[in-house]
Amino acid sequence: MAACCVIRLVSFDPLRTLDIPGVSTMKPDEMFRRRDEVAAADWVLFPEEWQLNALAYALHARIFPSMPSYRFGQDKVQFTRALWALCPKHAPTTLILPATEESVTRVVDELDFPLVVKRPRSSMGVGVYKVNERRDLLNLLPRLEVLYAQEYLDIDRDLRVVWVGDEVVSAYWRTGGDGFRHNIACGGEADFDDVPPLALELVAQVANGLGIDHGGFDLAQVGGHWYLLELNLRFGNTALRCVGVSLAPLILRYLERCTDPRGNPGRPPFGIAA
Repeated sequence: MAACCVIRLVSFDPLRTLDIPGVSTMKPDEMFRRRDEVAAADWVLFPEEWQLNALAYALHARIFPSMPSYRFGQDKVQFTRALWALCPKHAPTTLILPATEESVTRVVDELDFPLVVKRPRSSMGVGVYKVNERRDLLNLLPRLEVLYAQEYLDIDRDLRVVWVGDEVVSAYWRTGGDGFRHNIACGGEADFDDVPPLALELVAQVANGLGIDHGGFDLAQVGGHWYLLELNLRFGNTALRCVGVSLAPLILRYLERCTDPRGNPGRPPFGIAA
């Protein structure tokens, strides 16, 4: 059997790395007490956002998911602005404004009702509101730090595309839900049939263009045109498990492929397994 490198992995999210063999797990607040172990790792997996700067710039750790995956997958404002720069025609019409009454006036002038308001840092359909009139928009303001208002797309399903490493690993339609949101967490159902290749090509273009190596992309098709709705760093795996897709071996394969077999400078060499 050919020799392969044994990479040292530290995970701060045991549930997402449970099926990856040989991972050393720790709680995020143990990072500094176990600093030497973290610094010696070839990869640090799924840290919390507050850990990123210390890991990347002080310990020079290799982090998975990547820094761009965190930046764009946890903040809709950042992701939307990236789309405006990379592929603007695939972003729904969106206004990103201070949460003020003056901004409400601009939103009403530029977007038709109904429209959608989203909290920039939310997932699983939480913090997403369908707004039918100005009064409803004004009532939302006290709960918002930023007014992120988007055109309403009249769709009866959306598409979730799962990207791991440098490839699409699964994709499925989300149908049903609560009548507006199609998230599985909101009662939506997964349909893995007839996924359009053009949508997968768009995801590959965006993921590669932004340096994303882990994320769940949500897309909508309107009049034959594809829109990217959002990107989620920590996406749900319920639908994937139902069809026997496990992300752990895919993540491990990607990390092994990206790891320099000569070891990382300044760190003890990792072992070689027969």
